[in-house]
Amino acid sequence: MPTPVRLLLWPVLFGLLAACSSHQPDSGVVYTARSASAQPSDVLFRAIGLVGTPYRWGGNTPESGFDCSGLIGFVYRDAAGIVLPRTTRQLGELGAPAVKRQALQPGDLVLFATSGWGKVSHAGIYVGEGRFVHAPSSGGTVRLDSLSNRYWANAYVGAKRILDDKELAHR
Repeated sequence: MPTPVRLLLWPVLFGLLAACSSHQPDSGVVYTARSASAQPSDVLFRAIGLVGTPYRWGGNTPESGFDCSGLIGFVYRDAAGIVLPRTTRQLGELGAPAVKRQALQPGDLVLFATSGWGKVSHAGIYVGEGRFVHAPSSGGTVRLDSLSNRYWANAYVGAKRILDDKELAHR
């Protein structure tokens, strides 16, 4: 093969090798051995058990209090061995499967745009029967609220399924 042709093939060869070595973008979720056996009920019971814990901006333990993303991170890590991103923005950007409102199941993340502009700024854990657990605001506590409440219904932007049996089986 003539040298000029070989020189032209090198970029093509390197491009193909680089494409083969690439990987899917990181979903932001870290699964542990325990997550393979996690059940939505584990997440549900842990979340409900934290109702009444004081709100604290930046808080992520029962002792220090919780903000909304700190509550979610603690519950999934403690009950299911799943490490999630820390901020609500990152939770909204997760590569986890999106869930339609009418298909929500206990353990799903529910996402809200409470600051306007349609961007995720608040999140909670769906517990069933149209209700979710969340850490809503300064001076408050972790509590149960209804998705049909006008405020939450207007702010609702979507949901993500973290505990998907098909997904966990492939980790």
